[in-house]
Amino acid sequence: MQATAWTRGPVGIDMIGRVTRNGCKTVLVLVPTMTAGTRLLDLLPVLDGDHRVQVVFTMPSSEDVWHGLDGFVRDLGALVLPWDQARRHNWDLVLSASHDCIEHVHGKLLLLPHGAGAGKSRKRTRTVTGGVLPTTGLDRQLLTRRGQVIPATIALPTEADQALLRRTCAEAVPRSLVVGDICLDRIMASVVHRSRYRAALGVGDQDELITISSTWSPESVFGKHIELYERLVVEAAHAQTKVAAVLHPNIWAVHGRWQVRSWLARATARGLLVIPPERGWQATVIASDIVIGDHGSTSAYAGALGGRMCLAAFPDHNIRAGSVGHTLGRFAPRLDPDAPLRPQLDRVRARPGSTRLREAISARPGMSHRLLRTAMYRLLDIPEPPWPVFVTSAPIPIPLDW
Repeated sequence: MQATAWTRGPVGIDMIGRVTRNGCKTVLVLVPTMTAGTRLLDLLPVLDGDHRVQVVFTMPSSEDVWHGLDGFVRDLGALVLPWDQARRHNWDLVLSASHDCIEHVHGKLLLLPHGAGAGKSRKRTRTVTGGVLPTTGLDRQLLTRRGQVIPATIALPTEADQALLRRTCAEAVPRSLVVGDICLDRIMASVVHRSRYRAALGVGDQDELITISSTWSPESVFGKHIELYERLVVEAAHAQTKVAAVLHPNIWAVHGRWQVRSWLARATARGLLVIPPERGWQATVIASDIVIGDHGSTSAYAGALGGRMCLAAFPDHNIRAGSVGHTLGRFAPRLDPDAPLRPQLDRVRARPGSTRLREAISARPGMSHRLLRTAMYRLLDIPEPPWPVFVTSAPIPIPLDW
């Protein structure tokens, strides 16, 4: 087998002959999935403007790969190192929002959750053999290797997550830090741009935007009620209503863009706006008047915004008590997919919004970027920049042009 060529980047014993900025601290960004990558894109702008830091990306390689991941990372315009090269270098800081392959990198690791809550909402997760295993997302087998805790710092959204960690991997608690939720903070900071997001989606001030959000798995909206997408644009829409679809990146990765387009072809022909997985879901949620969802993180963030939302699918039998999903299931109204949709949505819109999910998602509202920047520079062992942390706005949504 031919060895993978190494990239002539700003690392390695011979880098001095090619770099322009010398002496930079090196930061490695692990992107094993698009979900993990998009979460880290909420964080990386805190390094903007610092000439002392060089950031490079890599896609950890294992026995299987996610379709579309390479294009997602390459389109960022970042320097991407082959996995074999990245795992043979010593890094000043490693950033990851996934447990995948973290034991194979060398450097101080900052580990973030990739969704709402550090603990999984589902009680059990699927395995490659089709079985199910109990999991919390903070289990000892994920965080340790040969009896040693792998991350240097574990970023947690709430004290409840820290209490869960104490039960599942007590030796990792000293390395944990409650920092809130960086994604929620970016969403809240972007609410001021709601009118811009609506305009980008073709939604006027007097128009209504209904968004269907789906996580992946057969228990999701897309898995159980794919017919809702076409029904909604037919039954619930009128001249001043638009309908958008936000699908979990793993739906696209597992089934492929061509197949998703084919499955939604009749709905898109009637006007469904499909938001690409790599860009625009946060802005679309902000722009929405009603969000229809399931147990996924996007539904939880929609609920935390205080807007009108409801659940069209929800696996009550597989939701872990005390999780963000559990809180979502307690307070969000249910949509009956077999009943007429418009009357149900009118009732949802008439309900007052609630912010009860915010406390379940974040114990440090508005503070996550500042707290995480402090943690990152502590691990880098250099002073923080003198300028304040700036939270970048969520990117403008651009529906797919099919």
